[in-house]
Amino acid sequence: MKPELRVLGLDDGPFRRGDRKTILVGAVFRGGIQLDGVLSRWIEVDGRDSTEKIVEMVTSSRHAGQLRVIMSESVTFGGFNLMDIQEVRRKTGLPVIAVTRERPNMRKVRTALQKFPDFRERWRLIEKAGRVYPLDLGTGKLYLQLAGLGVKEAGEIVRVTVTHGLLPEPLRVAHLIATGIVRGDSAA
Repeated sequence: MKPELRVLGLDDGPFRRGDRKTILVGAVFRGGIQLDGVLSRWIEVDGRDSTEKIVEMVTSSRHAGQLRVIMSESVTFGGFNLMDIQEVRRKTGLPVIAVTRERPNMRKVRTALQKFPDFRERWRLIEKAGRVYPLDLGTGKLYLQLAGLGVKEAGEIVRVTVTHGLLPEPLRVAHLIATGIVRGDSAA
């Protein structure tokens, strides 16, 4: 695995109850060592536009031709604005790795989604995200959902991008940028 593999790390900004939108930030990284660019879009809190905005973010970027993988902090942004990782894979041509620090509790997710009138459609997106794979990094575990690549390759990509702590650097930096934009001060 090339240490300078171009990765787009995605994370959303914080939001408060009543907010209609939040920012979605993409950090373009060379492996886990160098930030090459920052992309952003505004998405609806609890909306249905994250997939479309991610595809637009990638395909309209000057970095599009260099990107080799999309990595996201889970499949949910802005509350329960669910990314369809299979659709993002299909429309961008890039594999997708959704990373979480804790194994998702699907029972709790299903219960939370039942408050939405389009519960069945949202639940289908959770199911489409596929199996959750544990990845032991030695210093802790991460959990992955994948589109367009296997567990072994995804594990190699995650390992190349983890440079500080447990979270891959493209995700950590995307989080810092998004938080800094929304709150005026970033927090890890």
